[in-house]
Amino acid sequence: MAGAFHKLRKSLSRRFASSPDSSPPPPSNPQNNGVSEDARSSSVSHSPSSSVSRFTRSLSNRPSKKICAICLDKVRTGQGQAIFTAECSHSFHFNCIVVNVDHGNSLCPICRSKWKEVPFRAPTNVNSTGGSRVAPYVPVPEYLRNQYNQPEPLHFSDDDSLPPATSADPTSGPRDLTLKTFTEFPAVAASESPTIFSLLVSIRAPPLHVDARAPIDLVAVLDVSSSMVGAKLSLLKRAVRFVIQNLGPSDRLSIVAFSSRAWRILPLRRMSDTGRADAIQAINSLTSNGGTDIVGGLKKGVRILEERREQNAVAGILLLSDGKDNYNCDIRNQFSKSNPRLAPEYLNQLPASINHSGDKEGQPTIPVHTFGFGLDHDSTAMHTISDASGGTFSFIESVVMIQDAFARCIGGLLSVVAQEVRVIVKTVTPGLRIGSIHSGSYVSKIYDEGNQGVIEVENLYAEEEKQFLVNISIPALSSTGSKEREEQTALLDVLCSYKDSVSSEVLEVEGERMYIGRPQNLSPTDLMVSLEIDRQRNRIKVAAGITEAQVMAEAGNLEGAQALLAQVRATLLSSASAQAGDCLCNRLEAELREIRERMTSLELYQQSGRAFVLSGLSSHSWQRATTRGDSMSQTFVMSAQGGNQNTVGYDTPTMVSMVTMSQQLNATT
Repeated sequence: MAGAFHKLRKSLSRRFASSPDSSPPPPSNPQNNGVSEDARSSSVSHSPSSSVSRFTRSLSNRPSKKICAICLDKVRTGQGQAIFTAECSHSFHFNCIVVNVDHGNSLCPICRSKWKEVPFRAPTNVNSTGGSRVAPYVPVPEYLRNQYNQPEPLHFSDDDSLPPATSADPTSGPRDLTLKTFTEFPAVAASESPTIFSLLVSIRAPPLHVDARAPIDLVAVLDVSSSMVGAKLSLLKRAVRFVIQNLGPSDRLSIVAFSSRAWRILPLRRMSDTGRADAIQAINSLTSNGGTDIVGGLKKGVRILEERREQNAVAGILLLSDGKDNYNCDIRNQFSKSNPRLAPEYLNQLPASINHSGDKEGQPTIPVHTFGFGLDHDSTAMHTISDASGGTFSFIESVVMIQDAFARCIGGLLSVVAQEVRVIVKTVTPGLRIGSIHSGSYVSKIYDEGNQGVIEVENLYAEEEKQFLVNISIPALSSTGSKEREEQTALLDVLCSYKDSVSSEVLEVEGERMYIGRPQNLSPTDLMVSLEIDRQRNRIKVAAGITEAQVMAEAGNLEGAQALLAQVRATLLSSASAQAGDCLCNRLEAELREIRERMTSLELYQQSGRAFVLSGLSSHSWQRATTRGDSMSQTFVMSAQGGNQNTVGYDTPTMVSMVTMSQQLNATT
């Protein structure tokens, strides 16, 4: 039998070797001049000699010892890298496998056999002089050395210096936010004492100054694992180049690429002509290879912002991945069918600076805007990361939408006009209490026995609007008292404080005191509900219904999820604002319809339904635009007056402008 096998192998080798079309595959060096990543991947995948190699390996059942299964680079002695050979005879680069073991994996990545002896990296020690600990030198894999020529420093304090501050233009001074309030009904009978009466507090940011905006420190953390090969990587490069071209000379950008490990390919550089050219060169050098270490890439991106010497007024992280983190499998297994979100232990893996639960006084959270690309990404993990940090989660279903998704996001980040925004509400009349505040993912608190409440909004984009429902209890009026007291009751005082992102000046805007009529008998107009409050109540109810339906879908109860969504839709359509033709209600109805379509089967829900739902919940909870799927338009025309009468989504004018620019660019290329 052995002789027959060797004859077959020899015959196949000669046959393919004599073929006129056969040629050896090109080397995996990313520095091949003039050869695109797409061309190299195509050549390797269709090479006859490669097919013979795979065929003979499968017949002999003898795994190759020449390739590290983690980084997919060659395992050779004399290359400056330690090699670990396991008891199952498979060999790996020591630094590759030790990172794998550090994440709790003690199985061979190739044959899955459990090792009795695992590689161990000794901890860092205090030096002989009693000084601080020094991190050990970790050799860079060969494919990373070729791709990223510069060595990585121990500390990322090599950011470009900020430009000298210029004197502010007196005509571009800070502008006040607009603060509006609404009551559910214009009046409540004097003898009535409703326990839940809704008020709406609306804040709207001022427009962006033409020649003055807050500069940004931005870190792009990009997945370049082997699954990003071909068109995915090409379109990702184009999208990042679009971001680079739209950053100003005062903005700074750093780029982190991750696969089996993370590596900074561009320090935090100012986007001057030179910095922009260096950034584009770094992006063009990217190749796809290896596994997917999302947490490692994110931690490195956070370090860049934490260790920078100087800070721009605004900071943010863009995180894109098309796969699942195969270095944190144990964490992913902590999902529960009854709770589709990640277990709290996952949040403990994230740095405190991107986790609200790890916030320290005076240390704001760095928002991470995540982009789940394709049908195989871990939407639950990406949504959890963004939600914990105050960022948004976008679901990029189609490869051609990457640039538009990035454009929408930076359209907001490049237009931050207000920071440290706080909305404070205080009761006026004795006996009146604040019962609840619907603030979505924004932190809100009620204190002083229900007499005061606060909402931490943190930052606002230019002309961005946030609306919050405040539920109060109103006591009945006594039969005695002045006529004025019987005619109306003072409800709340509303105050908004914020810091202008350009001048850093702290400002306050005080709204008009809220009153409500208290007649003995209500008129028909007193029973007319406020459409502004009704539409926001609809949005909150729809978001809550979608959340509950997702829990059912995660448990496999798609029929129950469909029935619940149908019930939510019926309630929505019967509301006063929907019957009045409100645009937001029309959009909510369309969203419910599409979610139901993506829950028609478990396979479809797992492929795209889950990501579509989580991206929508991210948008609703932050009242901020995200990109979702490829079938729902995310860009809407703002009304000429700047109000929200014709606004359907959460897009701001700068977001619309940036997405339009991206689409026009795509149309010409």
